[in-house]
Amino acid sequence: MGYEISFEENAGDEEIQILADGIIEYTRLKIGPGQGVPLTFFVRDDEGAVGGGVHGNYSSRSGWLYVRVLWVSDRVRGSGYGTRLMEHIEREAIARGCTDAYLDTFSFQAPEFYKRLGYVVFGELEDFPVGHSRIFLRKRLKPSAGQPVHTTNQPGQD
Repeated sequence: MGYEISFEENAGDEEIQILADGIIEYTRLKIGPGQGVPLTFFVRDDEGAVGGGVHGNYSSRSGWLYVRVLWVSDRVRGSGYGTRLMEHIEREAIARGCTDAYLDTFSFQAPEFYKRLGYVVFGELEDFPVGHSRIFLRKRLKPSAGQPVHTTNQPGQD
């Protein structure tokens, strides 16, 4: 059977999924199952509307948390929720066996915020997009004695 490479500008979702499934299966065979378990925390108002949140995936096998997205709305930004969301996801990851965390952000987003939380830069793509950088950061997670894993505290209660 012969193969050839073809460019497909409008490749279908099902065919693209074949690629993703293939690399996932290859990885599973090399390092085993249990990769990419989701962790998500939200900030909600009294009516349940989302004002922010953090979402990531962890692997207890590798000991790593990947923080995929952190966002807080303008309504709550500057009130400490971003820091508290990161604390929550990190504590939960520690409780589930993680020892390290990583994430990426853009130079126009929040690299200094993450540095204040103890993250250190381990890579940077300059001019991505042009005039900015995509920055990759990591942090060694340390459990704190007596800290609850799941909390629903309001500001000023922790």
